[in-house]
Amino acid sequence: MMKEKKYIYIILERIIMNKNIKYKIINLLNNRKRTVINRSDCISAAVLIPIFLKENEYHLLFTKRSTTVETHKGQISFPGGVKDKKDNSFEETALRESYEELGIIKKDIDVLGALDDVITVTGYCIFPLIGIIPYPYDFKINKTEVDEIIEVPVNVLLDKKNYREDKNYIYKGIPCHYCCFRYGKHDIWGTTAGIVKNFLSLVYDWNYEE
Repeated sequence: MMKEKKYIYIILERIIMNKNIKYKIINLLNNRKRTVINRSDCISAAVLIPIFLKENEYHLLFTKRSTTVETHKGQISFPGGVKDKKDNSFEETALRESYEELGIIKKDIDVLGALDDVITVTGYCIFPLIGIIPYPYDFKINKTEVDEIIEVPVNVLLDKKNYREDKNYIYKGIPCHYCCFRYGKHDIWGTTAGIVKNFLSLVYDWNYEE
């Protein structure tokens, strides 16, 4: 009986914590004007920023791309991809790609809204969708696209010791603002790091200053 009560308490606590961050993010998104980028010279794409609660701590879910994908081989990213002609919206793209890459079912994602669009130096325009997913989850990793999933505590990302940036970085001959989060052996850099920065700035009022 005591074990059952403890389990029920843990479940209720998880529900309350998820509701807290859910309504916080929804409120923050609803009280700002989202930057939308429409450029004919960019490839339209979307990603999901999956948030989940693990051991009473919020985490973000990332993927390490396989070495067999066409672009961004071996890089750390959010689940996502290019908008398909059959996709009716960017949200649909993000949800479809999350299912194809990780087996996350659409109905299991509590969609909260989207951050500002971002443009990559490689010519993609990214729509970043925020969603809460249940945890633990029976992920079904598509090994042709994803080598592994990486569960990163938000507190690690908030710790400025794990972050670095270079505003005068040159990537393949193109000047850009380089930023990177370090987690264990993993470097979360480039556009993905930029999206993480936008997320932390919105939800946690995070700001990096050297």
